This record gives sequence, structure tokens and C-alpha cells, in this order.
Amino acid sequence: MKKILKVLLVLAGVYCLLLIPLPQKDGALQKPSQAPFVWDQDALWEQLEASFLSGKAMPAATLDSLVNHMAMETDSLLLAHADKRISPEDGFYPRIETRFFQIAPLIAAQHNRSDWHIRFYNSVRKKLKEDAMYWDMNSDAARNMSYRVLYGMRAAVEEVLLQSTHEQFVSTMYVSDEASATPAAKIMGIPIHSGDMLVSRGGAEVSAFISRGNDFPGNFSHVALVYISEDTNEPYFVEAHIEKGVAIASREAYLKDKKLRFMVMRPRAHLQALKADPMLPHKAALYMYEEAQERHIPYDFKMDYYDPSAMFCSEVGSYAYKQFGVGLWEFTSTISSPGIIDWLHNFGVEHFVTQMPSDLEYDPSLSVVAEWRDKETLFQDHLDNAVMDALIGRANAGEKLTYNRWLLPVARVIKAYSFLLTSLGKEGIIPEGMSPVTALKNNDFVERFQQVKARTELKIAAFENEQSYVPPYWQLVRFAEESLDP
Repeated sequence: MKKILKVLLVLAGVYCLLLIPLPQKDGALQKPSQAPFVWDQDALWEQLEASFLSGKAMPAATLDSLVNHMAMETDSLLLAHADKRISPEDGFYPRIETRFFQIAPLIAAQHNRSDWHIRFYNSVRKKLKEDAMYWDMNSDAARNMSYRVLYGMRAAVEEVLLQSTHEQFVSTMYVSDEASATPAAKIMGIPIHSGDMLVSRGGAEVSAFISRGNDFPGNFSHVALVYISEDTNEPYFVEAHIEKGVAIASREAYLKDKKLRFMVMRPRAHLQALKADPMLPHKAALYMYEEAQERHIPYDFKMDYYDPSAMFCSEVGSYAYKQFGVGLWEFTSTISSPGIIDWLHNFGVEHFVTQMPSDLEYDPSLSVVAEWRDKETLFQDHLDNAVMDALIGRANAGEKLTYNRWLLPVARVIKAYSFLLTSLGKEGIIPEGMSPVTALKNNDFVERFQQVKARTELKIAAFENEQSYVPPYWQLVRFAEESLDP
């Protein structure tokens, strides 16, 4: 009995020791000086939904005639500027944006619609990417215009797609067939080349945070660099994971890792570096492929893209191309909202002037080749974004991530076990570079997210039952905000 008591006392002593918090580091954070982009268009979103309902009430022939007339006028506007170099200060893109927002809800209301909205959007973003090659992408005008058009018009297209039947839904959008001399393969039927960058959106809660936790909230949370073997034409995906650092995935493994959407981006063939060496993208991909095999590269929670000893996902591609004189992310990503900074700092982030996956889309040195998503994953993407936007509002209002202090000893024991697994080349339960406190705060974040999401889904079901259509994004955000408190 005394031995048992001694053992219990020792265990209690160890438990109490493990309860003692470690001192927090007070290192300086790298913060941007600018403010985040704000749409501030609530009246417009309400107007678009009213236009959608008005279109649904029209006779089909009347609605089709109106859409055709508006589409022809909008096509004429784009055609008239096809060979002109447009500056970000020019009024052309705002006019295109306005006209597209006017016609999109009417197309969504059509019973038998064409794919005009998809073709037009892809034509506009192809032109903008070409015009942007002559813009100063570090200027507010260029950054804001690129974001408004590329992200805003995508949002409108996706609202149309979510009102579609499965037969009408277009999963793959082909945008630009950028020439490439490097080895090729296919993924989901989409041609890809060695050196391509695949930006994607994962299904985890933190993926939503990465997508939305940016001065320009986006749709993507992850970047993978494609390497294709010259001998077998087999594609491999070099990517950094929180759980295991930089790793190489086969095509099957890449697709098995849940993705709500992905976009294929390719360096432009007319870049001076590629004109001098058309195989440069392949060489960059091969360099990173071999680097990932030769050394263990842990995940970079700090998001410091200047230090290659550890890497986050965006850094994998930018580091590889940097070795061959090509700089990606023409303008750096910024995170300036105080609540987002506070929450991300809980996860170990120290650099808030960095490279975010979504912002790669606005780099004029890259062409958008194609984009994929299906109806179920697209709605899931929108729902997760809405929940995250609502949580970010709370974070910016001063709400903090917390953790159960009584679980800290357990988390520390798990961390020690995880360290042992990592030293043996296996994945730890708590990732390398993540502290026990961070792991517990991550649990708090996930729990909050899931609770708000579950309540939001109930409101969505009630809306669809009453209104007989899928709620648009601004309604999802409203439902999520209403679901913050039980």
C-alpha cells in the first residue's frame, strides 16, 4: 500500500511540475503597415440577391432574351479593349466588373443556361493577367484591381454554379494554354507540366484560416510544386505539411489528401529567364525534389520565407525558383488585422509580411492554366470560408484562443512521445515545431469552428427548405455570425 502511495505521490508531483507554464517569448513580430482590403458592398450583395429572385419570377423567354442582350453588350465592351493595354487606374475593369455583377444573378436564375459566364470570366482574367505584366504590383491600385476582378468575378461565377443542377455544373475551367517545354502528365484530366504550381484548398479547419487570414482573403490554402520524371512522365508533388514538413507525394497520394479545389499555375513562356532556358521550370522542380530527398526540412510555423532551413508550403515553390533567378510573389502577402495576427501568433507565426497561397494568383509572371472543383466541395469551401470570416470578426473584436491548463501535462507527455517518433522518421501526434500549448490552442480553434459550422448548417437547411435555393455567400456569413453564440 505504501509503495502505491509513493507512486501516486511521484505521479502527482510530476503532474504538478508539468502544469508549470514556460515563459513566453517576446520576440518582435514582422508586421505590415497597411490596412486589409474591405469590400464594404453590403447593399450590392442584397441587390444581387433581389435581382436573382426577380429573374426567377420572369417568363423563361423574357429572361433568356434579357441575358442574351446584356451578354452581347458586355462581350462588345471586352472586344473593344482586347488589343489595348489597360492600366489599373483605367475605368475599364470596374465597368466590366459592374456589368458582370449585373448579369450573373440573372444567369443563375435561368433554367437553361449556357457557359457564357465561365467563358467571359476566363477571358477577362486572361486579359488582366496580361495587362498586369506592365503594372507595378506593389501599388495599391494594381493590387486592389487584381483582387477585385480575379477574386470578385470568381465569386460571382461560383454563385451561379451553386444554383446549377449537377448536369449544368462545370467542374473544370480551362483558362490559358501556356506553352511549356517541360515533361507533361495529367491530373484530373488537366494537362500539367514539370515546374507548375498547384494552389489548392484543404478540408481542415486551419485551411480555412490560411485562406481567409490575409489582407486579401482568398480561396486557397496550400501550394505544391510539380516535378515530372523525364523517364516515366510520372508526376510528383513537392509540398510542405504541418504534420511532417517538406515531403514528396505521388499523384494518388496528392489527390487522396482532401482538396476542395485546386488551380494549375505555370510560369509564362515569354519570361526572359525561360526564353534563355525553356527547361528552367523543370530544373527548379528537380532541384526541390532532390532537396526534399537529401535533407529533412521541417515545417516553418514562423512563415519566414527568407530562411530555407524550415519551409511552409508557399516557400517550397518560391525557394526552388529563386535558385534559378526567378522571383515569385511579385508583391508580398500582408496580414495586418490585429485579431488574425494574435490568433496566428498562437500557432507560431512571427512573420506577417510573407507569401500566402491565394496571393500567388495575382503574380503576373504566372498564367492560370485551369481550375477544378465540384459542386459539393465548392459549397463546403464557401461554408468553411463563411464560418472563418465570422470567427475572424470575433478575433478582431479581441476574443482570444484559450486552452485547458489541466490538460497541459498530458499534452507535454504526448509531445515527448511525438519527439521520439519524429527522431525515428515517423509523424508525431503533435507536429515537429508545434508546442504543447499551441496544440491545445489548436484544439480550441477547431472546436469553435466545428460548433459554429454545425449551427450554421442548421440555418442553411432551414433557408433551403423555405426558399428552395442555395443561400448565397453573404447569407452564409450572416448565418455564421448569428451562430457564434449558442
